[in-house]
Amino acid sequence: MNDTKKIAVGIVGASGYGGVQLVRLLWEHPQVEITYLGGNESAGKDFAELYPHFGHRFHYKIEPIDVEMIAQRCQVVFLSLPHGLAYKIAPQLLEKGLQVLDLSADYRFSDLNTYSTAYNVERDDEETASNAVYGLPELYQSLIKNTSLVGCPGCYPTASLLAIAPLLKQGLILPESLIIDAKSGTSGGGRKSKVNLLLAEADNTLSPYGVAGHRHTPEIEAICTHLAGVDMRVQFTPHLIPMVRGMLTTVYATLRDPGLVGDDLITIYNAFYRSSPFVRILPNGVYPQTKWTAGTNLCYIGIEVDPRTDRVIVMSAIDNLMKGQAAQAVQCLNIMRGWEETLGLPEIAFYP
Repeated sequence: MNDTKKIAVGIVGASGYGGVQLVRLLWEHPQVEITYLGGNESAGKDFAELYPHFGHRFHYKIEPIDVEMIAQRCQVVFLSLPHGLAYKIAPQLLEKGLQVLDLSADYRFSDLNTYSTAYNVERDDEETASNAVYGLPELYQSLIKNTSLVGCPGCYPTASLLAIAPLLKQGLILPESLIIDAKSGTSGGGRKSKVNLLLAEADNTLSPYGVAGHRHTPEIEAICTHLAGVDMRVQFTPHLIPMVRGMLTTVYATLRDPGLVGDDLITIYNAFYRSSPFVRILPNGVYPQTKWTAGTNLCYIGIEVDPRTDRVIVMSAIDNLMKGQAAQAVQCLNIMRGWEETLGLPEIAFYP
């Protein structure tokens, strides 16, 4: 490496939407040098062949996925692969002394039986999985700081859990009353050809999917259970909305104390996230918009109380590809390396 202060980083699965966000963020990160891009179907292609707008600055070729090659060139590796693939190579990389950040679901679960049920993949790496840390920095920063393996959350769990965490941690709601309604842009479906993501199919319509059975539900429930200290069951319904990027999540729950008002909860949320630079609690009567988050690692949260129903309504907005995927993984990298948490991460969106 030209700069001995920089660390060598690899990206496995660089051709997808998560991968291209990682390339852009890490290319501009002041403490990082990209030394390896890996892929299966895209191996042998120039990265600029897949994403021509990188061609004037970024001259890298995607190479076959090879553990020995990764270990020789890299100190840290991001695994941006479909579920069921990362767990096959992560243990080998860890044995060779690398730090691993997995953007798939493979290391988000401490209970592999829950993972196997949700993703229909049998696992034999229990010891490795038991050492993984859930990569939501606002909740688990101290654990992320001292691990070599991070299982980065999905976009739906990130937006949902950031909205929910103070309510559960402070015991402010009836756990059984929790309902999550979430809407995501089409980029959440990845870059593969899928009929439901075609412009003619997705434009000018709004559609629910995975109703009463989305595979992110057990992930959300597991963290909610940890936060609340009681077994949680969550009603979660995702929707596909006709925009490219962005996610808006609305959470409903019944308050234990119906005397609480919006200003009370805003104070509680500000205190809870006082050390979280990427979470912005909005003032009373202001609600988040996805456009505010585009291209950033920010999460905007708005809070309202309905005195008619004694319910709290919490709304969170993120960029599903950034705070919901790649940028949050870089945030975890910063914490793992002892750098400033915000290093190399955009904090203000281009607008409009």
